[in-house]
Amino acid sequence: MSDEEERETLIEFPCRFPIKIMGDSHPELMEAVESCVNDHVDEPGDAVIQQRASSGGRFVGITVTITATSQLQLDNLYRALGQCNRVRMIL
Repeated sequence: MSDEEERETLIEFPCRFPIKIMGDSHPELMEAVESCVNDHVDEPGDAVIQQRASSGGRFVGITVTITATSQLQLDNLYRALGQCNRVRMIL
């Protein structure tokens, strides 16, 4: 195992893990999020993606719940989501 894989974590894997994403209200945002999930999740069909528009309609909140298998997987997914132009915040 590499140092990254051995990094200590409080999460017990595998587990269901929600990721909250805020971004611009634009179709490209959902396409980018779905692409990242497909690239970094073993079983993309297992992911649950929920979307909510802000009260003004300018932004969208997306919650992606996946079965996370490792801290490395989560780190890579967060990095990929952070590269998306329309993403403003990831929690």
